[in-house]
Amino acid sequence: MKAWTYILLLFIMITSCSGNASSQNLTWYNNSTISSITEDPDKPNDLVRVAIGISAQVFYLSKKSPDYKVLMEKLNQSYKNGKAFDIGIENNTNIIKQVKEVK
Repeated sequence: MKAWTYILLLFIMITSCSGNASSQNLTWYNNSTISSITEDPDKPNDLVRVAIGISAQVFYLSKKSPDYKVLMEKLNQSYKNGKAFDIGIENNTNIIKQVKEVK
């Protein structure tokens, strides 16, 4: 009986720790709008500066990202039309990785 309990406990621990690692590495800014989009003066060929909200927290969008065009289109919708999105920022890099429709 004890062996089954330990096996069940081990299984629960493994399944609870597994998941999408990329979503755990993101900080989300929910229901946010973009207040500014500019070329990064230090790396104009690599990055775009994106300011979120009234407090203008600055983050970056990599031009080398495979999702660059899709993400930039959504960010432009927010900037030009005031549309709110949920924006996922990669921890420790300040790089925008995901932009989702607000639910």
